[in-house]
Amino acid sequence: MASKNVEKTRARLEKRIEEGAYYEAHQQLRVVSQRYIKAHNYDAAIDILCSGAEALLKAGQNSSGCDLCLMLVGVYKTGSLAPSATSRARLIQLISLIPPEEPGRKRFINEAIAWSSKHGEYPAGDPELHHFIGKLLAQEDDTYEAEKHLVVGTKESAETFADMLYEWYTEDEPHTAPIYAARAVLPYMLIGNLRDATRLLTTFTRKLIENNSSLAVQEVQTASVDCKVVPSLPLLNFLNLLLLACQTGGQDMFRNLKSHYSNSLMEVPHWNEPLEQIGEIYLGIQIRRPASIFDMMGSMFGGTPNSVPQSRQIPPEQQPLVDLD
Repeated sequence: MASKNVEKTRARLEKRIEEGAYYEAHQQLRVVSQRYIKAHNYDAAIDILCSGAEALLKAGQNSSGCDLCLMLVGVYKTGSLAPSATSRARLIQLISLIPPEEPGRKRFINEAIAWSSKHGEYPAGDPELHHFIGKLLAQEDDTYEAEKHLVVGTKESAETFADMLYEWYTEDEPHTAPIYAARAVLPYMLIGNLRDATRLLTTFTRKLIENNSSLAVQEVQTASVDCKVVPSLPLLNFLNLLLLACQTGGQDMFRNLKSHYSNSLMEVPHWNEPLEQIGEIYLGIQIRRPASIFDMMGSMFGGTPNSVPQSRQIPPEQQPLVDLD
């Protein structure tokens, strides 16, 4: 709980902001917080900066608000504060108040992720933060940036990711559906996350079938496999079988799969390097000159991610849909 002195200071400066004395309040907030930082009273500095930034942002003073947001993350770093529900909630609240056109928002997001990476348990950054940021960017139709966060988010991110990619796909030609699904499936697999690769592909395929009544779909069910076959989309079938091959660990199945779909795979040459790396990661198929996993993920996303994802090897919860041509 904040001390009485901190509460009085916070109330006084918030009143100055309400009165329109934005510059004065901003400067005093900086001075007061620096005094607490020098005294190693990080809780007080955080309280002052968070409330001040929120008040300035709500008043439309986005540049000044972002400046205090960056100072707040700086205190998190200086105080070696670990990601928690409370520390994360402050950042999420502030990010939500910054308009997308404000240049300082991207830097604040990057600094927040960098802090959570260094002081948290996830080298790629806090998944909850990534999920919130990715979902926010998806809502703003900033798909290229959103996917970089969603791929290292939470298990809930897979559904958001699938929805975003499906909406993006609907603006393109019908036969391109597998290309959009692969933008998530392959990166998920490259970081060892079969669970969310499976969940996303299942969601994407379900939406595709539900929204295309004329799409021919064949179903095959056994005790261990639920098969949905889309004859007109062989690459979608390939992705499902790829997930199965990586779960069973069969090198022969992987090689036969690539051979069987070789003609279709010629249409997507940018899949070649990720597939080689996937074969090595899951099946031990050595490649002579492996490309960097992160370079390949960058090419999948149209650029290098701000945060380098870390392989987590998350197994699938269940068998994926197995599609054959």
